[in-house]
Amino acid sequence: MTTTEADPRVSPGPDPRETVTLFVCGDVMTGRGIDQVFARRVAPHLFESHVRDARTYVELAENAHGPIPAPVDHAYVWGNALEELERVKPDLRWVNLETAVTIHEDAWPGKAIHYRMHPANVGCLSAAGLDACGLANNHALDWGRAGLTETLETLHRAGIRTAGAGANLDEARAPVVRQMAGGRVLVFACGSETSGIPGSWAATADRSGVDLLPDLSVATASELSARIRAARRARDLVIVSIHWGRNWGYSIPPAQREFAHRLIDEEAVHLIHGHSSHHPRGIEVYRGRAILYGCGDFLTDYEGISGYEEFRGDLALMYFPVLDAVSGRLVRIDMTPLRHRRFRLERAPAGDVRWLADVLDGESRPLGGRVRLMDDGRLRLA
Repeated sequence: MTTTEADPRVSPGPDPRETVTLFVCGDVMTGRGIDQVFARRVAPHLFESHVRDARTYVELAENAHGPIPAPVDHAYVWGNALEELERVKPDLRWVNLETAVTIHEDAWPGKAIHYRMHPANVGCLSAAGLDACGLANNHALDWGRAGLTETLETLHRAGIRTAGAGANLDEARAPVVRQMAGGRVLVFACGSETSGIPGSWAATADRSGVDLLPDLSVATASELSARIRAARRARDLVIVSIHWGRNWGYSIPPAQREFAHRLIDEEAVHLIHGHSSHHPRGIEVYRGRAILYGCGDFLTDYEGISGYEEFRGDLALMYFPVLDAVSGRLVRIDMTPLRHRRFRLERAPAGDVRWLADVLDGESRPLGGRVRLMDDGRLRLA
């Protein structure tokens, strides 16, 4: 459980010893261009319609923001995010990893984009002290089932646990379990075809793959809730990390809201961590539980690529949800704004932070959430 010093700017709340603080964020995509700036790297060939060499993405980023001091060390990409992680000291550090970690060459046929990084670069995930990551997304099998196997083996050797993909359906559905004083945190990871996950990637009893939801229906939500309740113990806190929806735009499809509400109504989930969008979306507070519909991209090689500038995909957020350790109810979410520059996260300028605060507040208000800009330049939903 988290212990923090009192902040005189914040009114007294629950005893910090009775809360759990988490770190979650948007998609972590350390393959393709980012992989190419490390000392070890996979072969740069790509199968995209416009880009055939991963080093092109390095050139685009450098043209936009200046030279990248390659080869960089594994901590480089996290930049100022490492200072925030050390300041907050979250009880669990969880990300959605949208990159295969493999040297296998079996690119999934017919797929437009393939992400991978060299297994020697798994240290870029360890550098942030990640406890676990989700793999139920549309890049986990970019380099085939052999690539998924190597990804799992590499992460596990590095001490990073996984959920959402496995050698069979049971493994893909198994949650990450984080033991803490007084209880546990369980993280389940699953994906939806609405995010671009091929249906053939679904794990089965005798085939590796991801935990792919058949749809976002009431029946599927109830089935997932039943699985979660079967795995829970008293005082367990449960997170569902779900890859769903399109990349751009702020509107939340009714099917997503109904699915999220059902998980909460059936007393299965305390926090829903949604991702796939390339920019942060509104946050809903429903029955005292937070629903993050889209957390935006966190680590990417998209710098210098034009299109959709109005959504400011260059901005990233670190989300630190604080939950009551007993009831699981949301206490608050603190958010640290950053921006991408030269494949590295740095503090966002004050004007960008104000813009992001206004947008998130405007998108969250209809959902029951209020986001405000704090004096220290961070955002808070409470």
